[in-house]
This record gives sequence, structure tokens and C-alpha cells, in this order.
Amino acid sequence: MEYLEDSAERTPGHILCCECGVVISPNPANICVACLRSKVDISQGIPKQVSVSFCKQCQRYFQPPGTWIQCALESRELLALCLKKIKAPLSKVMNGAILQQVFVVDYVVQPQMCGDCHRVEAKDFWKAVVQVRQKTLHKKTFYYLEQLILKYGMHQNTLRIKEIHDGLDFYYSSKQHAQKMVEFLQCTVPCRYKASQRLISQDIHSNTYNYKSTFSMEIVPICKDNVVCLSPKLAQSLGNMNQICVCIRVTSAIHLIDPNTLQVADIDGSTFWSHPFNSLCHPKQLEEFIVMECSIVQDLKRKAGAGMISKKHTLGEVWVQKTSEMDTDKQYFCRTHLGHLLNPGDLVLGFDLANCNVNDEHVNKMNSDRVPDVVLIKKSYDRTKRQRRRNWKLKELARDKENMDTDDERQYQDFLEDLEEDEAIRKNVNIYRDSTIPVESDTDDEGAPRISLAEMLEDLHISQDATGEEGASMMT
Repeated sequence: MEYLEDSAERTPGHILCCECGVVISPNPANICVACLRSKVDISQGIPKQVSVSFCKQCQRYFQPPGTWIQCALESRELLALCLKKIKAPLSKVMNGAILQQVFVVDYVVQPQMCGDCHRVEAKDFWKAVVQVRQKTLHKKTFYYLEQLILKYGMHQNTLRIKEIHDGLDFYYSSKQHAQKMVEFLQCTVPCRYKASQRLISQDIHSNTYNYKSTFSMEIVPICKDNVVCLSPKLAQSLGNMNQICVCIRVTSAIHLIDPNTLQVADIDGSTFWSHPFNSLCHPKQLEEFIVMECSIVQDLKRKAGAGMISKKHTLGEVWVQKTSEMDTDKQYFCRTHLGHLLNPGDLVLGFDLANCNVNDEHVNKMNSDRVPDVVLIKKSYDRTKRQRRRNWKLKELARDKENMDTDDERQYQDFLEDLEEDEAIRKNVNIYRDSTIPVESDTDDEGAPRISLAEMLEDLHISQDATGEEGASMMT
């Protein structure tokens, strides 16, 4: 009979260490752990100091052979990057034996500029440029566009931003980034563009070509507070509104209001280029009038097929006189969309179309009875007081710009006033508190209530250093 040993009673065999004679369990080296550690250094061949390249400009680490990646400190991505820098495989060092040993590897972070940042610093290397232009004397649209670019971070991939007298140039290292900017501009302002490219070099053996691309963007030549004359066909398609209109704002479309009927209309970019029109007067032609009489139009008869009526404005009939002609008795009658703001004795800015040489094809074809003598734009007051009390500010794009003259500064202040008065454009802009300006009273010297930025931030539960998308709401 064969005797079988119970497996539960089996004990593993033991051997003696060939160095010190201690009883140990069998292992591939037949040596105890103490003797193995004293004779074998498993860290041999593993570098104790490794260098890691880091770009300070873009905060990225170099991953061989040619990739730059972003890794946070003490993250898994950074740990994986550091382990890959160890060249000697651990399997060759251990020689088949299972042994643990603790040792320290020092990683030295060496600053090195990546290729993308190097081209940015050079400021001469670019593969695509977006040229944004607007044929107008006022820069209100560009100031608004600048804030949208900052809000959505569309300037982050630019190599350089250059300001010229009638627009901005955005330089990019890739055509894809330029195309992304073009798509963004088409969604934010009414515009059109043309694309072109120039061959820089080519390799006939590998059939590769190197181009520089140019995107020419043209924004509609209309700004806020411009007086325009629509073509008869366009005016009819917008609900039979009058041809003479006032632009109240420019966002993704041109927003117009008829000062005779308060009818409003929005014109997108494609409609404008199909039926183009120009501004009849530029901002320097604004004249100051004094209100002699003002009455509100109660019952307004609307035409058949008329469009929407503005609920934020009040139609008024006023008699005005130029402040420069106070020694005469010449007065002008007109209708205005500012009926809710004007009282006898108030000062108001407007365009004198009766004594202005207007060179426009649509105006020349109109009946003289349909052309108003005066078009009022906005109320006039001492704006220096409001400017001193403005306790908020905006960010600006870092760009190469020409010296700002007094006219550019005046236009920028006009844009800030538009933000205070128009909630529709203010909600699209990030506004920041200016701690250098003290908070003053909540009432202007003219008696108009004033809502400070602090009150607006409290309503929105936003901290002092945070961004307020709704901004300050200040009324004059």
C-alpha cells in the first residue's frame, strides 16, 4: 500500500544561506535578504539625478521626443513624466530576484523655452493673420469687441496684436487658430471676410507646402448714435419704417430706431451687405441744442404692417434752438425718441440735417418733407463729474498700439458712458472694481439717481475682486 501524506500537514522546505548559514526559504539567489542587500545594489544603473525641462512662459513640461504637456504639481501626469525619465529598466537590475530597496532620485527642473513660446517672443514668426477693419471715425465697436475677446479668452493663442489707425491685426502660429477667431467675430459683430494665402516655401520631394494665410475682416461702418438713411426697399422690408433712423447699439446686429414712430429693427451682416447704407453725419458734427418746448405723443397712429415699437423710449415732439444761435429766434421742430428724458431748458446733442451738406444717394432721392430738420441723439450734461465718480474699470488687450490722442481718449470715455446707460451691452462685458476711486454719494449734482457698482455687486453677491457680468447700472 502506498502512503500519501496529507497536504494540510506539509511544510515548505528550507535551505541554508550560502553566505551566513541562516535558515531561509528557497529563492533564486539562495541568499538571505540581509546578505543580498549587503552584496547587491539593485539601484545600480538607475540615475540618481534627472533633469526635467520646464517652459516658464506657458507652464508646460517637455515630454520626449517632442511634446510639451501641462502637469500640475503632485499630479499623476507629472509622476508618470518623471518615471519615464528613468532610463534603466528595473527588470534588468533585479536579476530575477524579488528585493525591495528605497533610494532617492532627485529631479532638477531646468528652464527651457518651448518652440511655441520662442516664436511668440520673436514676434516675427506667424502663419496666419486676421486683419479687422472698420471704415468709421469712431471706435465704439472696437472697444466693445475688445471686451468680448477678453471675456471669452480669444486672445490667448495670439502671437501678437497690433493696433493701427482703422483696426487691429491678430497674428497666429497656425491657420486653425485664425479660423477660430474669424468664426468668433462672425458671431459677435456684423461683418464679412475674405481669405487669401501666399506660398512661402515648398518641398517637391515630399509634396509639402508652407503658406501664410490672411483673413481680412470688415465690420459694418456703423456705430452707436449714427444717423443712417435706409434704402426704400430695405425700409419697406423692415415694416414700412421711415428711412431716416438712429443706431442705438451695435452687437451681433445693427439695432435701429425710427425717431418719428419708435419703430425698431435689427439688421444682421448679410442684410446690410445686400442693402448697404452709410452714416449721414460723423460724431464731430454733433451740435448742442436747448429744449424750448416738449410734449409727449399719446396716440400714435401706426401704419399697416408696421414692425415692433420700443418700450424703453417715449415719443416726444420738441422745439429746440441751437445754443450757438441764442441771439436769434430761429427754432427747429422735430420728433424724438428721447421724450422720457427731455424737459424745457435741457441741453441735448443732435445733428442739424437742415443746414448740413449730406452726400447720400438715398437722401438725395427722398422727398424733402420726409427729411427731418434735426435728429436728436442724446442728452447733454457735465460728464466730468460722472467720470470722477466712476469706481469701476475695464481690462485692455496687451497690444502694440499707437499713441492715444485726446480724441481716442474722448471716444473711450464715450464707450464707458454707453456701458453705464445701456444694460443690453453692459451684460456682455466683464467689469472690475477700481479701488483707487472712492465711493461718493448716490445722487448726481443734477439730481439724477445713481446706482453705484458696489450696490450692483451686492445684488449679484459678487466679491470686490470678482467679475461682474451685469456691471454697474448708472442713470443720468
